Amino acid sequence: MSQLLDAAAGVPNACEPIPGIVTGGQPTAAQLAALKRAGCEVVLNIREPMEPQPYRTPYAVVAAGLEYVNIPVSHGPLSDETFLRVRRTVRALAGKKRVLFHCASGNRVGVTLLPFFILDQGMDEEEALAQAMRIGMRHAGLMQEALEYVRRQPAT
Repeated sequence: MSQLLDAAAGVPNACEPIPGIVTGGQPTAAQLAALKRAGCEVVLNIREPMEPQPYRTPYAVVAAGLEYVNIPVSHGPLSDETFLRVRRTVRALAGKKRVLFHCASGNRVGVTLLPFFILDQGMDEEEALAQAMRIGMRHAGLMQEALEYVRRQPAT
Protein backbone atom coordinates (compact mmCIF):
# COMPACT_ATOMS: atom_id res chain seq x y z
CA MET A 1 0.00 0.00 0.00
CA SER A 2 1.33 3.43 -0.92
CA GLN A 3 1.65 6.41 1.41
CA LEU A 4 -0.97 8.18 -0.67
CA LEU A 5 -3.47 5.36 -0.26
CA ASP A 6 -2.69 5.14 3.47
CA ALA A 7 -3.46 8.86 3.75
CA ALA A 8 -6.83 8.28 2.05
CA ALA A 9 -7.96 5.92 4.80
CA GLY A 10 -11.63 6.54 5.45
CA VAL A 11 -12.35 8.03 2.01
CA PRO A 12 -15.26 5.98 0.62
CA ASN A 13 -14.05 3.29 -1.83
CA ALA A 14 -10.44 4.50 -1.63
CA CYS A 15 -8.08 2.57 -3.90
CA GLU A 16 -5.08 3.19 -6.13
CA PRO A 17 -5.88 1.72 -9.56
CA ILE A 18 -3.14 3.75 -11.24
CA PRO A 19 0.18 4.26 -9.44
CA GLY A 20 0.10 7.72 -7.87
CA ILE A 21 -3.63 8.23 -8.48
CA VAL A 22 -5.89 7.43 -5.55
CA THR A 23 -9.60 7.27 -6.30
CA GLY A 24 -12.66 7.39 -4.12
CA GLY A 25 -15.56 9.34 -2.76
CA GLN A 26 -15.74 12.73 -1.08
CA PRO A 27 -12.80 13.36 1.27
CA THR A 28 -13.06 15.35 4.48
CA ALA A 29 -10.96 18.46 5.05
CA ALA A 30 -8.80 16.42 7.47
CA GLN A 31 -8.26 13.79 4.76
CA LEU A 32 -7.16 16.53 2.33
CA ALA A 33 -4.53 17.62 4.84
CA ALA A 34 -3.37 14.01 5.32
CA LEU A 35 -3.14 13.53 1.55
CA LYS A 36 -1.05 16.71 1.23
CA ARG A 37 1.34 15.45 3.92
CA ALA A 38 1.62 12.16 1.99
CA GLY A 39 2.70 13.99 -1.15
CA CYS A 40 -0.59 14.48 -2.97
CA GLU A 41 -0.37 17.41 -5.37
CA VAL A 42 -3.70 17.55 -7.22
CA VAL A 43 -7.35 16.95 -6.41
CA LEU A 44 -9.37 16.01 -9.48
CA ASN A 45 -13.00 16.47 -8.48
CA ILE A 46 -15.68 15.35 -10.93
CA ARG A 47 -18.63 16.40 -8.78
CA GLU A 48 -20.89 19.04 -10.25
CA PRO A 49 -20.45 22.43 -8.53
CA MET A 50 -24.15 22.56 -7.54
CA GLU A 51 -24.06 19.21 -5.69
CA PRO A 52 -24.34 19.54 -1.91
CA GLN A 53 -20.85 19.27 -0.46
CA PRO A 54 -19.56 19.27 3.12
CA TYR A 55 -17.40 22.37 2.56
CA ARG A 56 -16.50 24.86 -0.17
CA THR A 57 -14.47 22.40 -2.17
CA PRO A 58 -12.22 24.58 -4.35
CA TYR A 59 -11.30 26.78 -1.41
CA ALA A 60 -10.66 23.90 0.99
CA VAL A 61 -8.47 22.10 -1.55
CA VAL A 62 -6.40 25.21 -2.29
CA ALA A 63 -6.18 26.03 1.45
CA ALA A 64 -4.76 22.53 1.97
CA GLY A 65 -2.00 23.41 -0.51
CA LEU A 66 -3.30 21.26 -3.36
CA GLU A 67 -4.01 22.07 -6.99
CA TYR A 68 -7.72 21.86 -7.82
CA VAL A 69 -9.15 20.52 -11.08
CA ASN A 70 -12.89 20.15 -11.66
CA ILE A 71 -14.50 18.31 -14.55
CA PRO A 72 -18.24 18.26 -13.82
CA VAL A 73 -19.69 14.79 -14.45
CA SER A 74 -23.44 14.44 -14.10
CA HIS A 75 -25.31 11.32 -13.11
CA GLY A 76 -26.13 10.96 -16.81
CA PRO A 77 -26.32 11.11 -19.69
CA LEU A 78 -22.61 11.63 -20.28
CA SER A 79 -21.16 13.18 -23.42
CA ASP A 80 -18.19 11.94 -25.42
CA GLU A 81 -16.52 15.24 -24.54
CA THR A 82 -16.82 14.44 -20.82
CA PHE A 83 -15.16 11.04 -21.25
CA LEU A 84 -12.47 12.60 -23.44
CA ARG A 85 -11.74 15.40 -20.92
CA VAL A 86 -11.32 12.87 -18.12
CA ARG A 87 -9.08 10.65 -20.28
CA ARG A 88 -6.88 13.60 -21.30
CA THR A 89 -6.61 14.83 -17.72
CA VAL A 90 -5.71 11.41 -16.32
CA ARG A 91 -3.13 10.89 -19.11
CA ALA A 92 -1.61 14.30 -18.31
CA LEU A 93 -1.37 13.52 -14.58
CA ALA A 94 -0.53 9.79 -14.48
CA GLY A 95 3.10 9.25 -13.58
CA LYS A 96 3.71 12.99 -13.28
CA LYS A 97 1.76 14.15 -10.22
CA ARG A 98 0.17 12.46 -7.24
CA VAL A 99 -3.58 12.80 -7.38
CA LEU A 100 -6.80 12.23 -5.49
CA PHE A 101 -9.52 11.63 -8.12
CA HIS A 102 -12.97 11.72 -6.51
CA CYS A 103 -16.72 12.17 -6.82
CA ALA A 104 -19.27 11.65 -4.04
CA SER A 105 -18.89 7.88 -3.73
CA GLY A 106 -16.45 6.61 -6.37
CA ASN A 107 -19.24 5.58 -8.77
CA ARG A 108 -18.61 8.28 -11.40
CA VAL A 109 -14.85 7.93 -11.00
CA GLY A 110 -15.13 4.24 -11.90
CA VAL A 111 -17.44 5.02 -14.82
CA THR A 112 -15.18 7.72 -16.27
CA LEU A 113 -12.03 5.62 -15.82
CA LEU A 114 -13.55 2.64 -17.66
CA PRO A 115 -12.72 4.10 -21.12
CA PHE A 116 -9.23 5.07 -19.91
CA PHE A 117 -8.56 1.50 -18.80
CA ILE A 118 -9.67 0.04 -22.14
CA LEU A 119 -8.50 2.68 -24.62
CA ASP A 120 -5.40 4.05 -22.92
CA GLN A 121 -4.14 1.15 -20.82
CA GLY A 122 -5.18 -1.67 -23.15
CA MET A 123 -7.19 -3.64 -20.59
CA ASP A 124 -9.76 -6.06 -21.93
CA GLU A 125 -13.37 -5.19 -21.12
CA GLU A 126 -13.79 -7.76 -18.36
CA GLU A 127 -10.66 -6.63 -16.52
CA ALA A 128 -11.59 -2.94 -16.97
CA LEU A 129 -15.11 -3.56 -15.63
CA ALA A 130 -13.71 -5.36 -12.58
CA GLN A 131 -11.32 -2.48 -11.92
CA ALA A 132 -14.08 0.14 -12.35
CA MET A 133 -16.32 -1.75 -9.93
CA ARG A 134 -13.49 -1.97 -7.40
CA ILE A 135 -13.22 1.83 -7.66
CA GLY A 136 -16.92 2.19 -6.88
CA MET A 137 -18.84 1.99 -10.16
CA ARG A 138 -22.40 0.87 -9.42
CA HIS A 139 -24.64 2.61 -11.97
CA ALA A 140 -25.44 0.19 -14.82
CA GLY A 141 -26.73 2.95 -17.10
CA LEU A 142 -23.55 5.03 -16.79
CA MET A 143 -21.46 1.89 -17.25
CA GLN A 144 -23.31 1.24 -20.51
CA GLU A 145 -22.67 4.82 -21.64
CA ALA A 146 -18.95 4.37 -20.98
CA LEU A 147 -18.84 1.12 -22.94
CA GLU A 148 -20.75 2.69 -25.83
CA TYR A 149 -18.24 5.56 -25.84
CA VAL A 150 -15.41 3.01 -26.05
CA ARG A 151 -17.08 1.24 -28.98
CA ARG A 152 -17.45 4.53 -30.89
CA GLN A 153 -13.73 5.24 -30.72
CA PRO A 154 -11.61 4.41 -33.77
CA ALA A 155 -9.30 1.40 -33.45
CA THR A 156 -5.68 2.29 -32.90
